[in-house]
Amino acid sequence: MKQALFSNFVLAVILVICLGALLVLGRPILLPIVTAAISAYVILSATRLLRRLPVLRHFPTVVLRIGVLIAFTVAFLSVAVIIASTIRQIADVAPRYQANLVDLVERLAERFDFESAAVWQALHDATIGRIDVQSLVLTLLGSFTSIGSGIFLVVLYTGFLLAERSNFDQKLTAAFPDSESAGRLRSVVADINQRISDYLAVKTLVNIILGGVSYVILLGFDVNFALFWAVAIGLMNYIPYLGSLLGVVFPVLMSLAQFGTLGATLGLGACLVAAQVLVGSVIDPRMVGRQVNLSPFVILVALSVWTAIWGIPGAILAIPLTSMLAIVLSSFDSTRFVAVLMADRVGPARRRAGQGGPADLTGREPASPVLGRSNP
Repeated sequence: MKQALFSNFVLAVILVICLGALLVLGRPILLPIVTAAISAYVILSATRLLRRLPVLRHFPTVVLRIGVLIAFTVAFLSVAVIIASTIRQIADVAPRYQANLVDLVERLAERFDFESAAVWQALHDATIGRIDVQSLVLTLLGSFTSIGSGIFLVVLYTGFLLAERSNFDQKLTAAFPDSESAGRLRSVVADINQRISDYLAVKTLVNIILGGVSYVILLGFDVNFALFWAVAIGLMNYIPYLGSLLGVVFPVLMSLAQFGTLGATLGLGACLVAAQVLVGSVIDPRMVGRQVNLSPFVILVALSVWTAIWGIPGAILAIPLTSMLAIVLSSFDSTRFVAVLMADRVGPARRRAGQGGPADLTGREPASPVLGRSNP
């Protein structure tokens, strides 16, 4: 018995190592596919939400999906163009920003009477001497050189995934003639679809609201590249915990380089923090809720792991991917304890009648399938 447990443990460790290596080495191939799958979830959920509107209720589902896909593609390309063009503009004004920072440090040194050359040199080396705004911006610009091909692949994969969605149930039945196996897999897929699509769709709406509020604040303080920073704040809010911090720090630091004064920078920082608190404490809990049911510690670990594997895209996808993993683990008796440990709250473990699906760790009603033809 002990030998069998040890063998299973060793095999599990080897499997995790192999999967990690596969994810790292296969990033150029796997990341667009995973991003396309996540994008398909957003589009399907948006289609269902649009169908609730009286004006669009009688539109064919295919038409709504195509319309949402076109809007998604335009938004994706617009964000890419805004980011790439703005980084080039920031690179052009970087020398002026550098000069503003130097002037600010000199004024602070004069105000606090740093007459000693050694003290001034130490202050200069610890601040401005370590910052090269232009080289930092050029490095960011280099990371966007292949963004066009990446977006093309994501849009292409998303379109094909949506086109093949209607045949999924037939493929599932043909691949798993055993009704119990097919029922279990169908139950897992339905649970993933409900949790992930709802989370992503509502989180996207919340991030759009946050980006819009931040855009108004940035315009009010006359910050350069306000649209770029608003888009960046909305995107970074997908990253749990750290995203809110980064969404304040980056624009505040750039405003400090732009204005060269502490007053306007502190005011901007206070307003952006207020917007983050409003969204994070009021809007986000009411709209997003806790659909993914992951403990804060698990979210932090997942954030670290996926960021190490796939960088910033991994950080953005950390919650959906980890939630999918938890749902799959909860579907099997041998791994259900892992899903329980990953959960934020645990209700009575119940199986779905007649399906052998994943245990319901939250005590909520079972998810309704969304991959069949009956749901848009």
